[in-house]
Amino acid sequence: MAKEKKHVIVVGGGAAGMLAAISASRQGADVTILERNPRIGKKLLTTGNGRCNFTNIYADSSHYQGNNPNFAYTALAKFSIPETISFFEELGIAHKVEDAGKVFPMSDQASSVLDVLRYELNEIGVTVICDAYVKEIRQSKDTFTVELENGSTFQTDRVVLAAGGKAMPSTGSDGNGFVLAQKLGHTIMDVFPGLVQLKLEGPFFKRIDGVKFVGTAEILHKGKLVAKDQGDILFGNYGVSGPPILQISRSAAQLLQEKKEVQLKITIMDMMSKENLRTLVTKRFEKRSSKTVEFSLVGLINKRLIPVLLKEAGIRDIKQPVTNLSIQEHEKIMAILTDWRFKVTGTKSWPSAQVTAGGVATNEINPSTMESNLVNGLFFAGELIDIDGQCGGFNLQWAWSSGFVAGQSAAF
Repeated sequence: MAKEKKHVIVVGGGAAGMLAAISASRQGADVTILERNPRIGKKLLTTGNGRCNFTNIYADSSHYQGNNPNFAYTALAKFSIPETISFFEELGIAHKVEDAGKVFPMSDQASSVLDVLRYELNEIGVTVICDAYVKEIRQSKDTFTVELENGSTFQTDRVVLAAGGKAMPSTGSDGNGFVLAQKLGHTIMDVFPGLVQLKLEGPFFKRIDGVKFVGTAEILHKGKLVAKDQGDILFGNYGVSGPPILQISRSAAQLLQEKKEVQLKITIMDMMSKENLRTLVTKRFEKRSSKTVEFSLVGLINKRLIPVLLKEAGIRDIKQPVTNLSIQEHEKIMAILTDWRFKVTGTKSWPSAQVTAGGVATNEINPSTMESNLVNGLFFAGELIDIDGQCGGFNLQWAWSSGFVAGQSAAF
């Protein structure tokens, strides 16, 4: 006897929603995507600076955060990195692996990834309804009623909630999925911007806006290391950005959310030991002792940083000959080059964030099926869940894996 064909509504046509729809349809379900935007996949086009870093060969649960990062393990195992790459190869996406395990399409176009997903949805008969903003989801016995803002309603057997978070609201992410989940009885863990720039205390950021260097950034709380990363660091008129900052920003944001004090430590000269750096700087100072303190650092660090650094190091007269520096002043310069501390006052807001931290509590979701433990027939996928990944393709992998599992499970 053939199994009864289920009707599945997927709320949200982003990465997780599209994968859920394809997965459910391939299992024989009748699938409809309800997307609030005029077209599906809008946010996908922005990923990887428009190139779509669609996974990472090193993706595992150690690269994810949340109240229970291990929740991601099962979905990542069920739709793994090799399976993801194979899935997209089958759709037509030849891939290449770049630094730190980042996987991109050979075309270097996010649009090509979206194109093949849209083609597949059409090929397998998934109904896509755009400009469909879901206002409410109600359950009655074994069916759901999904009501749109315009008053239209749909009846369905299963619902996959993949409405995204609050990051990049210009792509349609306004947090509505959290409202819908909460109305259905789910707990929403505090949400805050992730993979985002940090705002710092200090009067000089406008003067060094745009200065970039390779260094190390660390988040400290009460002097203890919380998070650390290395790479291109960029000062802005608000504070600091760059890949290492985005990677460690989640730790800072969570501490700030908990009303705790956060410090950022930046090491500008991190390519050698402090002792070797001291020797190098001392030689520079001794060789041309008639140079000013300010000019003595030209060629070693970014010129625009020098007056700010020296002032922060407590050097009052930066035009004095370097030979006039005391041992203590020399050490203060060394300290600022290897251990520059800032008070973190906040993060930039949702339009600047790449991902949402927090979301639907994972202890209310079955990790093997992505089904709600509270509402039978309700499934979750993607950024809506209290799981967020590091920068480098990890968040899209979570979208694919959780979407695959949710869609496959919802079809039965």
